[in-house]
Amino acid sequence: GINAEYGGLKVMLNTAREALENDDGRQFADLMSLSHPFSKQQWSVSHVNLDAPFDQLVFEHFQVTDSILAQEFLVAFTHQCNVVQIFAKMFKVQKEDNWGLPLMNVIIKDLYMLARKADLIAVSNGEAAGSKIDACADILMTVFRVCASDSRTSIEYSKRWGLMSIINLLFKCYFKTNKLHLCKPLIKAIDNNNKDIKDDYTIADRVTYNYFVGMKFMFDNEFKAADRCLTFAFENCLKTSLGNKRKILTYLIPVKISLGFMPSRALLKKYDLCEFENVVTAVRNGNIKLLNDTIEQHAPFFIRAGIYLILEKLRVITLRNLFKKIYIITSSFQMDVANFKNALNWLGLEDVDLDDTECVLANMINDGFIKGYLSEAHKKMVVSKVTAFPALKDFL
Repeated sequence: GINAEYGGLKVMLNTAREALENDDGRQFADLMSLSHPFSKQQWSVSHVNLDAPFDQLVFEHFQVTDSILAQEFLVAFTHQCNVVQIFAKMFKVQKEDNWGLPLMNVIIKDLYMLARKADLIAVSNGEAAGSKIDACADILMTVFRVCASDSRTSIEYSKRWGLMSIINLLFKCYFKTNKLHLCKPLIKAIDNNNKDIKDDYTIADRVTYNYFVGMKFMFDNEFKAADRCLTFAFENCLKTSLGNKRKILTYLIPVKISLGFMPSRALLKKYDLCEFENVVTAVRNGNIKLLNDTIEQHAPFFIRAGIYLILEKLRVITLRNLFKKIYIITSSFQMDVANFKNALNWLGLEDVDLDDTECVLANMINDGFIKGYLSEAHKKMVVSKVTAFPALKDFL
């Protein structure tokens, strides 16, 4: 066994040496990937015969693979942090060169994967959830700075090509630990400082980037921007990745409904998102009771997806659609507040009185859902003769 193992080590190091001599970033990255067959072997190496700093980098990599085989994920994570930090130092001093990008992409993805495993173990040991994800984000930021500061190099050799994949992993960290405010400077880094190459990153990276940025916009109630990003992600996601397309739709659907576009039943069936069927029916028909019941019925799904609060906001749109129906039926620009109250009572909101109804109408006028005013004295709502109910996409 020992000889075969030593033979394997020799092959591994010779391949590494050859890749480094030829500046072959892809081949070297392949060797350093935790999914490479070499990574499934126990090495127990005390030193590595390569030029500095690669001797140290590969040595730490062997510590990672040995720890994983021993199921020691906390230790593996610590060593993978070292791998990435050694790389970042080395990458920083290599001016006018970006051959290390494939290596960077591999080792930071593995870092995030190990951070998640280490975090679960840390939690079971009584530590706060997210501590290893935070540590991972700190190290990713050091790599981010190396790439972001490389602004003078000609584009072909620029390290800026690495930015989007680092940012996507940082998004994953921040969404996991609920630190969405930290996403803003990252979005700025792409949209402002790297406008020139923003559309030339790989389509896979751009899909992931738009998915996270779209979610961020959605949580900030910027539905038009969210629609743009999530639609890009959905349309450019691999046709075969049904799971990913479904994930994107989980956010795109509430955004679309908020802008007044209703998804078809066929689409919901295709991606197994029947939880939204009654949401669509309720909003379209202005059936506030059905909406409330549906949100409660599927609450665990909506909470898990993080869209429960967004669906709560659909209540206003549902009421708008209900009130618009009343306006069409009465075909008058002056309507009794009692008509609206009666409709709400009839839909099962029995405890709503005239004052409550006036309050709802006043808020909707204030937020731009209805163009008009309340006549306190006559208990009437008077609406604009032009567009009493503006299209949602025009003001949201």
